[in-house]
Amino acid sequence: MNRPLVGALATAVLSATALIGATGTAGAATTADAAGPTAAQAAAAAQSQAVQDVRVKPKAVNFAGTVALSNCSGSIVRMPTSTDNDPALVMSNGHCLESGMPDPGEVVVDQPSSRSFTVLNASAGNLGTVRATKVVYGTMTDTDVSFYELSSTYAQIKQRYGIKALDIATSHPAKGAGITVVSGYWKKTFSCNIDGFVPQLKEGGYLMKDSVRYTSACKTYGGTSGSPVIDNATGKVTAINNTGNEDGARCTMNNPCEIDENGKVTVRKGINYAQQIYTIPNCFGTGNKLDLGRAGCVLPKP
Repeated sequence: MNRPLVGALATAVLSATALIGATGTAGAATTADAAGPTAAQAAAAAQSQAVQDVRVKPKAVNFAGTVALSNCSGSIVRMPTSTDNDPALVMSNGHCLESGMPDPGEVVVDQPSSRSFTVLNASAGNLGTVRATKVVYGTMTDTDVSFYELSSTYAQIKQRYGIKALDIATSHPAKGAGITVVSGYWKKTFSCNIDGFVPQLKEGGYLMKDSVRYTSACKTYGGTSGSPVIDNATGKVTAINNTGNEDGARCTMNNPCEIDENGKVTVRKGINYAQQIYTIPNCFGTGNKLDLGRAGCVLPKP
């Protein structure tokens, strides 16, 4: 796991990259081409480029919507069905729960909590705190996730701090997609791409399914646990950062190994991982209420 830590370090590192492609047209030059484009051609080219820029320009990724826990990172998130007056949700890892790491097969549901979270602005400055009323859900089985219900609504948080919650993506992430891991604990970002997907990721007694593997540029570490993984193209949360192989050991805690469809085990020292979340909105209904019996919900049940 990207292990939970004690204390906090106030650093701020923010990186942003925008890559915009250009297109050309092959073919024989006409007289008009040789003399330069006509006004109509120039207007058409400008319109085409404008459309292309809108399609490929990444969303700006910053710290707005992220939070710092006492030992981990997290984010204020909303489901597609969430409304402004619903109690807001904070998402982090299951192994970041204040009660400690759940055992393999254990699912925590509807447990009282008064945990506080530090709310960050776009440049990672501390705005204040929000407080939980309960742990809605937490597990380290099949995935590594926790959700807290807050005493504040999305509207109240926006009014008080000027912060909007992050939207959870509802589609499977794409291999090669540009991503940014945003750690509220460290106030630091990590930018890379999705390298691929792991059928089973084994770490000690824990087994996670369809995990996201980063390219080597995302060198996450302890305290980044629970960070939202932002899809640079959409600005939505596409996964939740949770672990990495630190020492090259095989399938031990802090050294997860990959298991493919044929049972082959692969160890990738220094490579880090996240858990997918695109099916999780299927488990929440009106009022941000958890319903593990809803159609399409695949989260483990107690």
